[in-house]
Amino acid sequence: MSVEAIRPPGDRSNRRPHGASALGIAVLLFGFAFLYAPIALLIIYSFNASRLVTVWAGFSTRWYGALVHDDQFRRAAATSLEVAAMAASLALILGTAAGFAIARFSRFPGRGLFGFALMAPLVVPEIILGLSLLLFFVACQEWIGWPAERGVVTITIAHATFATAFVAVLVRAQLAGFDRSLEEAALDLGARPWGVLARIVLPGIRPALVSGWLLAFTLSLDDLVVASFVTGPSATTLPMAVFSSVRLGVSPEVNALASVFLAVVFVLVAAAFGLVARAERRRQPG
Repeated sequence: MSVEAIRPPGDRSNRRPHGASALGIAVLLFGFAFLYAPIALLIIYSFNASRLVTVWAGFSTRWYGALVHDDQFRRAAATSLEVAAMAASLALILGTAAGFAIARFSRFPGRGLFGFALMAPLVVPEIILGLSLLLFFVACQEWIGWPAERGVVTITIAHATFATAFVAVLVRAQLAGFDRSLEEAALDLGARPWGVLARIVLPGIRPALVSGWLLAFTLSLDDLVVASFVTGPSATTLPMAVFSSVRLGVSPEVNALASVFLAVVFVLVAAAFGLVARAERRRQPG
């Protein structure tokens, strides 16, 4: 006979108190509201017919139409998307190589210094990072004549510099739990090292690669401080354009712009997780 069968009906010693469960749900709801209520209000007021952000005057899509015809925001958005895509791709290549070196090679000359330099962008304040990159580009221009001007190229290099650290952390963590017996079996069967890397290791750490690219892409889109130091008159990113605009007052057009970018990021994240989930289902037997 089980313990539950002989326990008196009124014994609730192992039951969770109803008050504690309700409190936990309330705290959870408060946390979600604290995080997402401002975003929900921003999206709602992007459809406000009034020019005053805090005064609701009815549903309207006029600000999305105004956003389409705004050359400043359109050029800034195109620049930000271009920079984010290139910086994320460059950070993915460098971060994957760096994470692989840290995870797989326990001893090589300068490993400690390499690891410290790799992780430094994670803790260095953005204003210090932006100033140091600006001085670096100025010194390179004086010594070798490159870059001729600061713009898209310098912003891309700067964003890839600090995004590489985030990608390396994700790749290193994924490789730490990777089953190396699969690599050894492939090598025993005659596969070449580059073939093992391309067909076993990289597909095995695909979630980290996708997450790293998306994180680097989002960090580049979001950056304002570093881009303000390393850009020039020829390139203005979207955060810089928005910051210049809100200094004169928040416009519903800015709300519409933020809503559009939220939708773009949501679609990218959903597509990436869908691809990763489908790849994982294909890898599972049966």
